[in-house]
Amino acid sequence: MANTPTLSVVVPCYHIEPYLPETVTSLVNNARDDFEFLFVEDRSTKDRTYEALLALTRRLGNSRIVRHENNGGLATARNTGIDLAEGRYLTFLDGDDWLAPGYLARLVDVIERFDADFVRTDHVQVTGVERALHRAPEGRRHTLLDPRSSILPVDDTTMVDYPYAWAGIYHRRLLDRGLLRFHDGLRTAEDRPWIWDLHRRAESYVVASLHGVFYRRGLAGSLTQIGDVRQLDFFRSFDLVLGELAADPEAGRLRAKALRNFCVVIAHQLLDRRRFERGVAVRLKRLAAEALGAMSEEELSEAVVGMGEERVHVLRRVRGGMKGVAA
Repeated sequence: MANTPTLSVVVPCYHIEPYLPETVTSLVNNARDDFEFLFVEDRSTKDRTYEALLALTRRLGNSRIVRHENNGGLATARNTGIDLAEGRYLTFLDGDDWLAPGYLARLVDVIERFDADFVRTDHVQVTGVERALHRAPEGRRHTLLDPRSSILPVDDTTMVDYPYAWAGIYHRRLLDRGLLRFHDGLRTAEDRPWIWDLHRRAESYVVASLHGVFYRRGLAGSLTQIGDVRQLDFFRSFDLVLGELAADPEAGRLRAKALRNFCVVIAHQLLDRRRFERGVAVRLKRLAAEALGAMSEEELSEAVVGMGEERVHVLRRVRGGMKGVAA
């Protein structure tokens, strides 16, 4: 590519060979001479993801494949792509998802029109043959916003509860401010510290009503479906969020929101614990008890307001001492 790319698309790939034809075809249908496509193959061993990439990307201009020597997880794979990206803007696409034709051009148009630090979009969730539109939880659309204004309230779903990195586009200047990169080694919930950092430290963003990214759910090999020790990385992820909030000028108010996020995820994992390997389930319960035990009764009472009896009950059972906490 002779000139600096307008957009770099980072595509981490791991054990997703069956889905790559649709993914790459969707990128072909979005390609422009000023777009580059960076595929990071995270050392797949159970299928021929790497070989499929070599064959399929021959028809995708300005594409590059990088293969890790060792599997590093999604956060590290994305960071590899970020470090190689040369575009003025960056976006992400997981290797088993796909885009509507022309979506990337529309995404670039929005961020250029508003000159925002980043743009967030809606997405379409695909489960088998079913498709459902999921809207970003911010009603103010196509207007320049302060990212901090979309973190609270504590007891409602907000933009920090919508962490999907692939549902948006990001200006390169965020990298100069120490943003955009993920915490290396996180294999799940890698986007939680990342989205909190964006909303606390970036200066401007826009929510666009674009519906061009298609996110597959319920895949047998996906980390959301398996029950091994990698799932427990969410404890480290939220420890990072809480640690980074400590120095924030609004630490008290934002900590309450982060603790609610944490409790929601803990409750979800505990209620779905049957999918975990036995040893992992035991460790999950122990780590959950430690995390909940580190919260004061006052913090916990605020965190679980409106969460529902089932989730509060499972948290109460693991932590103990929550008899006065209402659902």
